[in-house]
Amino acid sequence: MSTESAPTPAGPTTELPPDRFMDREEGWLRFNQRVLELAEDEDIPLLERARFLAIFSSNLDEFFMVRVAGLKRRLATGLAVPSSSGHRPRALLERISLFTHELMLRQAACFEDSVAPALRDAGIRIVRWGELDDDEREYLHGYFLRSVYPLVTPFAVDSAHPFPYISGRSLNLAVTVRDPLDERRMFARVKVPSSLPRFIEPGPRPDGRFVPVEDVIAAHLPRLFEGMQILEHHAFRVTRNADLEVDEDETDDLVTSLENELLRRRFGPLVRLEVEETISAEVLSILTEELGAEEEEIYRVPGPLNLAGLAQIADADRPELCFQPMVPVEPRALTMGDLFSTIRGREVLVHHPYESFATTTERFLAMAAADPAVVAIKQTLYRTSGDSPIVEALIEAANAGKEVVVLVEIKARFDEQNNIQWARKLELAGCHVVYGVVGLKTHCKLSMVIRKDDDGLLRRYCHVGTGNYNPSTARIYEDFGLFSSDPEVGEDVSDLFNSLTGFSRKKHYRRLLVAPAALREGLLQQISQEIENSLKGDPARIRIKVNSLVDEEIIDALYRASQAGVGVDLWVRGSCVLRAGVPGLSENIRVRSILGRFLEHSRIFVFANGWRPQVWIGSADLMPRNLDRRVEALVRISDPEQCRRLVGLMDLAMAGTTSSWRLEPDGTWTRHTHGEDGLPLVDLQDSLRGDRHLRVVEGG
Repeated sequence: MSTESAPTPAGPTTELPPDRFMDREEGWLRFNQRVLELAEDEDIPLLERARFLAIFSSNLDEFFMVRVAGLKRRLATGLAVPSSSGHRPRALLERISLFTHELMLRQAACFEDSVAPALRDAGIRIVRWGELDDDEREYLHGYFLRSVYPLVTPFAVDSAHPFPYISGRSLNLAVTVRDPLDERRMFARVKVPSSLPRFIEPGPRPDGRFVPVEDVIAAHLPRLFEGMQILEHHAFRVTRNADLEVDEDETDDLVTSLENELLRRRFGPLVRLEVEETISAEVLSILTEELGAEEEEIYRVPGPLNLAGLAQIADADRPELCFQPMVPVEPRALTMGDLFSTIRGREVLVHHPYESFATTTERFLAMAAADPAVVAIKQTLYRTSGDSPIVEALIEAANAGKEVVVLVEIKARFDEQNNIQWARKLELAGCHVVYGVVGLKTHCKLSMVIRKDDDGLLRRYCHVGTGNYNPSTARIYEDFGLFSSDPEVGEDVSDLFNSLTGFSRKKHYRRLLVAPAALREGLLQQISQEIENSLKGDPARIRIKVNSLVDEEIIDALYRASQAGVGVDLWVRGSCVLRAGVPGLSENIRVRSILGRFLEHSRIFVFANGWRPQVWIGSADLMPRNLDRRVEALVRISDPEQCRRLVGLMDLAMAGTTSSWRLEPDGTWTRHTHGEDGLPLVDLQDSLRGDRHLRVVEGG
């Protein structure tokens, strides 16, 4: 595909309405609202509902640490320009506050009124200290002395002791005590050690009962404040700005600078204060003043706080309360015989977690490390697991004398420390480690094995994926990967690695579309081609699957396509600022979202292209950061059967018979789980779990 010049969209040129974009932040919150709706769904297994409550909490933490923090930073620096939706940062923060207050209360109600009672009926109880019997209290007294007391430090607040720093996402107790000698009232803070479990079992043998850790500490406050009278105590929690700022142009050592910035992350400005709704006005006033919290930053909710800890409960060994075990297909094409000869014979497309990551991607790299015919491996790592077999394979390859080049993206948000450790371990093993391109994050998912085959030729065996090389998340993240020995793909991946490790201004590739140089213009050109084809009466249709759709230029191009009569199907898991189904603007655009057992993570782009469909998979979402500030790669699928398979997946997701959320013109999402006849609609993920078509197609 040629992308020599920036495309000019064909078709209607009428001015688009100014209110055509929704707030990105509100779009993200509506995604998390959909997660909450899964927790509220009584048809979902009970422990999975508890897990969705935990995911909702973790998601909301990250939203505050990044998105809300970013808005506050814009206000503080005077960059209070309106967003594309027309809202200024202050007004947008107020809207966010109202929405998040509503969502957090709704989450608390879901837990208190639905999930917790159902757990009790199933023999799993989260009990407070007052509900324990004497034996349980005695057991927890011993537990406190052994495992908690050595870790806890009370911090008094008075003229000699300033208010202590409260680190982000820590759970704390605000304690008021009275000195019986002089009747003085004093305030203190006790931090709940992060190394402790969120919930503690009140006996030596598991019996399904759990006590919040703060209750155990609160019951032993007299031990911490010897001789004082405990007047009151309340749990509270602080969320802080956790977005990192490192100027790569001003630092000679990116790793050291990033490590210093990670230390500062704990001390970022406050963006949220969570308190139990029973907190007294006096204690809340102290916290508000000392922490500098504004009224809209204060969230009063029923206890217990930090329901992200419900992940511990969700891990209980109660299989009857969970989704049925997932047994991935092992494609015979990659697990039988010589893996490299298989890939040399035909390209192989794998779909995780329905197809095993361990017997495909992991095996590909493990065999490359052990194969004496392999002379070099090149690999990108954005996120990986703590005990990564991928990294171990790369180390084994280096130890065997192979040339190993690894691009580790140490700026991957919230995985920075982990990636720095892996980078240093790889360096010690003799791997050539690079940290990407200055000013860009390297987000593409690439692996290349160079092998001297039996015919004496050096061949490149490549893997281009949509997801991270992370065995842990590969079990729950839905992603695709393409294995190829096609010379065009090999040359493309070689050229891209050379640009990442050296200096290159290469823009155009053979079967890859690469950001930031050419991905945006390539997508715009394909959308423009669909518009032209529609106006000529040729087949024209656009199908896109992404995690987020917020890029305004791409959205405007999709609006133009809709106005030209092009059918546009968008499958968006998370934030979407496009307005769907608006007369005169987007009546030909449908947007669906599917959430469930697996996190829909793959990115697929399908263009009818007249009579010659173009199908792409890769790492890029439709966000400015992906298109302009990251190294991303899409690969064009050339095998007709694989193209049909991906088109079929898109059509299944968009079908009226498939359970999904549908985006309405007003920006709300409506969940459809049952048809007009009252029967359940098709669950896409369950349907794919039972689909053995994959085994037939890839197994030959």
